[in-house]
Amino acid sequence: MMETENQTATMEGEKRSVANEQKITPFLWFNGNAEEAVNFYSSAIQNCSKLTSIPGPNGTVMSATFQINGQEFIAFNGGSMFSFSPAISFFLPCKTEQEIDGLWDKLSVGGKVFMALDKYPFSEKYGWVEDKFGISWQLMLGEADQKISPSLMFVGKQHGKAEEAIQFYTSIFQNSHIGQIERYGEEDNDPTGTIMYASFTLSGKEFAAMDSAMEHAFGFTPAISLFVKCETQDEIDRFWEKLSADGEKNRCGWLQDKFGVSWQIVPPILGRLLGNPDRAKANRVMDAMLKMDKIIIADLESAFAEDN
Repeated sequence: MMETENQTATMEGEKRSVANEQKITPFLWFNGNAEEAVNFYSSAIQNCSKLTSIPGPNGTVMSATFQINGQEFIAFNGGSMFSFSPAISFFLPCKTEQEIDGLWDKLSVGGKVFMALDKYPFSEKYGWVEDKFGISWQLMLGEADQKISPSLMFVGKQHGKAEEAIQFYTSIFQNSHIGQIERYGEEDNDPTGTIMYASFTLSGKEFAAMDSAMEHAFGFTPAISLFVKCETQDEIDRFWEKLSADGEKNRCGWLQDKFGVSWQIVPPILGRLLGNPDRAKANRVMDAMLKMDKIIIADLESAFAEDN
């Protein structure tokens, strides 16, 4: 009976969190240039603004939170351990030709073009580009709601698993559902019935997914992870176990699910403690977090409250 009550309380907490803020946030792992990237996006993209930052050593920025059209991102200076991959890109809709042309010109400088900005059967104007920092964007004209959608491409050994992944994710998060699904036909190069394009919603936020049977020199990497904000320990415990099933649990709240997508299961209080002006307290929290696999809120609070 107690377990059922705890599960109910956890689900209600998730519903309140979903209603109040973005539950899942793309987390971008930069090699020392996170602040430069955020400043670039703020100048290049309409409706993009920097929200908060957490200081690093010697006056540097450890992480910065920014927002594009209401979609929150976290940029983190983590070093050279991970590299960005087009396996996760971001649909960035544009209302006018002037907007999409101007944005394309800025994002493509020093970057790489995957699909030229042009007219396609599915869009009057569309292009797929990797910017100079390694983040991939899919620009599309004519989307009135201006939503940013993280897009997952299932390639290599993960090819053909897009539909299974969508069903898996929507079964875990509240306020989630599967939307439009378009499948490859017999006339296409990919296996018939696999996902050409699918939209789905997790905790009220739109995502996209697709399969690609083409040979790609990339796959999912931890350089882009999905950061799940959990207010309670019960939430952390639930997401940690469900998302890591048949996957891999890592340090500091990180995990890889069975499809190779990286997630971070983290309470917002961690960011607040790490950003505290008392750097001795913040450093103790950091030291405690670095020793954890699954994040334990009580241990973070104890480290913060510890006497010098």
